[in-house]
Amino acid sequence: MARTCLAVVLAAGDATRMKSSKSKVLHTVGNLPLIAHVTRAAASAGVRKVGLVVGRDASRVIEAAESGIDVPVASVEQTERKGTGHAVLMARDIIGEGFDDVVVLYGDGPLINPESLLAATAERASGADVVVLGFRAADPTGYGRLIERDGELIAIREHREASDEELAIDFCNGGVITFSGREAVSLLEAIGNENAKGEYYLTDIVEIARARGLRCVAIEAPEEDMMGCNTRAELAEIEAVWQARARHAAMLSGVTMIDPASVFLSFDTELGPDVMIEPNVWFGPGVRVGAGAVIHAFSHLEGADVGPGAMIGPFARLRPGTELAEKAKVGNFCETKKAKVGAGAKINHLSYIGDAVVGEGANIGAGTITCNYDGQNKHVTDIGAGAFIGSNSSLVAPVRIGDGAYVGSGSVITMDVPDDALAIARARQETKPGRASRLREKIAAIKALTKKPRS
Repeated sequence: MARTCLAVVLAAGDATRMKSSKSKVLHTVGNLPLIAHVTRAAASAGVRKVGLVVGRDASRVIEAAESGIDVPVASVEQTERKGTGHAVLMARDIIGEGFDDVVVLYGDGPLINPESLLAATAERASGADVVVLGFRAADPTGYGRLIERDGELIAIREHREASDEELAIDFCNGGVITFSGREAVSLLEAIGNENAKGEYYLTDIVEIARARGLRCVAIEAPEEDMMGCNTRAELAEIEAVWQARARHAAMLSGVTMIDPASVFLSFDTELGPDVMIEPNVWFGPGVRVGAGAVIHAFSHLEGADVGPGAMIGPFARLRPGTELAEKAKVGNFCETKKAKVGAGAKINHLSYIGDAVVGEGANIGAGTITCNYDGQNKHVTDIGAGAFIGSNSSLVAPVRIGDGAYVGSGSVITMDVPDDALAIARARQETKPGRASRLREKIAAIKALTKKPRS
């Protein structure tokens, strides 16, 4: 039978060093809360349930932890902070439900990979009672050291308590521990607090387990997987690592990035094959880009669906609800919002198209805006297939421009325009020959009269 695993995720920290008005685990990486990264990794590794230990902003933390996974989440509140061992023991009733394995994760460790968790549970399946994830640190200063003998883990030694010989070890404690579900509660209850801080340390579980004749091992994971977040500076470091991973995966899937380091992705960004992304592009949540589309430099996309072969930017902003069909174009200094743009339609430059439907092959001239808000409600502008909107036109919604219709430049359209009709809505031009020179003479005379004499 398949083994069952419970993930206990510690998410009750106060975020003191973050200096934030919200829980640390609600801060985001790749536009997804830290806690959601952790629970999604656990779900991907096949855990059957998540036991969530919460404190500050409990309801919001639970909601974030549950998002995007189909694994049940049970939460318990930790009202006192007495160390990691105490925090895990808060989930005593959930742990006691009879899982084969219990893995302890941290809500501020969003870079943990499912592969690392699977490696730990595989080691448990092969006979180890306690498995600790460790990493080789470039600079081990401050980390607990993993002390091994004959292939087994005999202790986790905190940096300040380590001997000179132990300080030379670069194999460090990553904090993630997997242990037997059958032994879990008993081991946790045996953890004491006889230390300088009077706290219950989860790391003591190794020596407790060995004293009972249980086998403990440490396995190595990438240092990046173990990164935790305590400050805004560390949050930025984690974001950089996550972005590098996401860009690398995108490029391996067939996406071209001219300057990868200047492209920022979200957790759910979908990029098709042969997509080209120029420098300085930002993808917010909810963006899908079809095959062969080109995203030119300095563009900002959020909540947008970009069809195959479409062209965006440079300097374009696609806001939520934008849907671009195949080979549509939104050019430089254009903004769209809740707009459905048909195949081959062009919004070339300096335009705002919001709450609108743009038909296939329509052409929107420079400076065109849809006046979609009347101060109380939003209204729809419907632009038909093959319509031509002249430059500097204002389309006052609700209004429909028919298929193949033509709107003269500089028009303010307030009424529907039928199919194949020409609409011109502007004041008639008057030309007065010779007036320009007389006007200049008049202006010069006025200046001479008002000019102050020098003192």
